[in-house]
Order: sequence, then structure tokens, then C-alpha cells
Amino acid sequence: MSLNRQVNKYVDDLFKDVGESQQLFDLKQELVTNMHERITDYKSEGMTDEEALQEAQASMGDLSGLVEDMREHGKDQAKQQVYSSMTNRIAAGALVVGTVLILFGLLMSLSLAFMEVEAVAIPGTGIFVVIGGTILTYGLLTRESARLYAMERIRAGLYAVAVGVILFAIFVSLTSGLATGEMFIAVSSFTIFFVIGFGLLLALLLTTKVRRRKE
Repeated sequence: MSLNRQVNKYVDDLFKDVGESQQLFDLKQELVTNMHERITDYKSEGMTDEEALQEAQASMGDLSGLVEDMREHGKDQAKQQVYSSMTNRIAAGALVVGTVLILFGLLMSLSLAFMEVEAVAIPGTGIFVVIGGTILTYGLLTRESARLYAMERIRAGLYAVAVGVILFAIFVSLTSGLATGEMFIAVSSFTIFFVIGFGLLLALLLTTKVRRRKE
């Protein structure tokens, strides 16, 4: 069994008798991240994976009080609904704002295409699509659904930044290419930002340690 699975199993076993909820998912995600950080520290001191895992488990201390708190919370449906409702309200707001900005940017660019303006001005309003796409991504990832728990906000924010940078790469390549008429400049501009955005996205995908799918 991989180290990541062992950490997940350890945390899952701690809360095996606790009813599933968004708040429990957030807590388990925080504990998994904390344990991986401790394991990394112990391994840097020369410990093996197994030794680092055992030391990390011991350093977490007695979590029985926390487990009991979550068990009581799991019995209170009203508290669960309030917590999930707050999370989803923020996500819904991001979805609405992101969608509106994307539509505004696309419609403005389309309108400029039919007006007597310089070609370089047409993709200018595409910056709203970039911003909207970033916000929309954050909203999608932080929204709890029937099948998935909401992603932790900081991680969702990093995913949103990665998507935003990739969209910005497209925006910059269009504006710089039309402004200069040089394909090399357009490709160079696209490559720089795309590599940054894709690199961040790949790093996030490769370091995913928590399962969001509901059982």
C-alpha cells in the first residue's frame, strides 16, 4: 500500500463511525495535509516511509476529543445543512459572477468585430473572459454536489489561478499577435504563460491526496 493510501486509511479509520458531511471532509483533508507535511519533515531527517508515518501518527496526539465532536456534529442535521449552505452560497456567487464576466467579454468582442475598429482592439475585452474563467473555476471546485464534496478553498484557488494563467496565455497571444503582426511574438507570449499555468495545474493534479467523491 502506498504511503498516500496509508495516510488516508489512518484518517478514515479515525472517523469510521462518524456520519459523512462537508465539515468532516474538510477536517479530514486538513489532517491528511498536516500528516504529509510531518512525514516529509521526518523523512528529511533520514527516516524511512514507515518510520516517518508512525512518527507522524504519534505526533498527532490524542484525537478522540475531535472525533467525538465530529460524531455529535454528524448527528445534528441542522448544523450540517448550515455549513454546506454557506459553502454553496459562496460557490454559487462565484459561478454567477464568472459566467456573467465570460458572457460580457465574449459579447463585447463579438460586437467590436462588427464595428469599424482596429483588429487589435477586438480581443481586448477578452480579459473579462480570463477573469470570469478564473472565478468560474473556483466556484465549480468549491461547490458541494450530490457526488462530490467541495474542494478546500486554498487548493481550489490555486486551480483557479492555473486555469486563469492558461486563459491569459491565449489572451496575450491574440493581442500581441494582432498588435505586432508577428507570429513569433504571439507564440512566445503564449508559451511563457501557458507553461506557467500548465505547470501549476500539473503539480496540483500530481499532489492530490484527498478523495472528493462521496461514498
